[in-house]
Amino acid sequence: MKRILSCLTLIAMLLSVTPAAFAAKESTTVELADKAKSAVLIERDTGTILYDKNSNEKLPPASMTKIMTMLLIMEALEKNQIKWDEKVRTSEYAASMGGSQIFLEPGEEMTVEQMLKGIAIGSGNDASVAMAEKIAGSADEFVNMMNKKVAELGLKNTHFKNPTGLPEDGHFSSAYDMAIMAKELLKYEEITKFTGKYEDYLREGTEKKFWLVNTNRLVKFYPGVDGVKTGFTNEAKYCLTATAKKDNMRVIAVVFGADTPKDRNAQVTKMLDYAFSQYQTHPLFEKDHVLTRVKVSKGSEKEANLMTSEPISVLTKKGETVDDVTQEITLEKNVQAPIKKGDELGSLLLKKEGKVIAESKLVAEKDVTSANWWKLFQRVMGDFTKSS
Repeated sequence: MKRILSCLTLIAMLLSVTPAAFAAKESTTVELADKAKSAVLIERDTGTILYDKNSNEKLPPASMTKIMTMLLIMEALEKNQIKWDEKVRTSEYAASMGGSQIFLEPGEEMTVEQMLKGIAIGSGNDASVAMAEKIAGSADEFVNMMNKKVAELGLKNTHFKNPTGLPEDGHFSSAYDMAIMAKELLKYEEITKFTGKYEDYLREGTEKKFWLVNTNRLVKFYPGVDGVKTGFTNEAKYCLTATAKKDNMRVIAVVFGADTPKDRNAQVTKMLDYAFSQYQTHPLFEKDHVLTRVKVSKGSEKEANLMTSEPISVLTKKGETVDDVTQEITLEKNVQAPIKKGDELGSLLLKKEGKVIAESKLVAEKDVTSANWWKLFQRVMGDFTKSS
């Protein structure tokens, strides 16, 4: 009964945190990307689509593919499967990659951080394959991981054949799918330390010092832009998935198939200008904010903290105000140890007039191992003593 009352109290407290305003999902009729094959503009926290042009069309994504590659790297870092300062050895195959590269030599070693820098800033195909082999054992197995993540995110118009974006039959994505991949990647805010850098160096202090220059020129010329990834092949033409943050709002703009870099940047600039002039975001919770607890059966601890898996916000059109958005927590039933940090064990719903307008995963704050027999015995005896 105490646990039930505590849970009800927490939910009541959350329901009292009422956002100042709310904007329904909508798209503008204004043409913002007339010189692109397809495009989309979304607000990062809510995923609300603010502009759409053929956003589900399957097209070659070129090096924007590396958004998924970087996402899997960040997930591996979060799960402690790899470390920032861990050495990554370059295979003959990785060193053989053509296209954009950081000119890794067979047998050359760099840290995970240096490799990620080479991918995010220099768009290194060789670094992408080296990291794929490090994480999955082979590039092919890493591609399987990429497509598994595509399915997990519910993306319908993406299929990867490699971790680089080099042209290959059956390798495609869409503007909307790329925006959702970027949304997922940007949960790891530290990624913008790499994607948001205009220039940097590798192999400093050696004769082979290598200068990296970000092909996303908006990082330098548009205030607030700090990612994510450009792409170009003769087939794909000029592509860009860009993100920018101003005040409390972060948006993601995607363009496929512009004829020139100038056209690509102009389309994205128009979309960003539109978003920041017309909308605003009202933050509720940051990523990793502990919201509630869930009971764990046979665990070393009886309960586990649940935290937000991403920033939680409500989007509004500027000048609009409403106060009827409510929040509701749903918890998994019969949770049993062991559980791992990041396991999804609940959800946070935002509702308006009884309709769910946003849903976000609540995940375990840390590992909870299975309790040994002695701890379980002590727990049973303790409960018996209390009941008697």
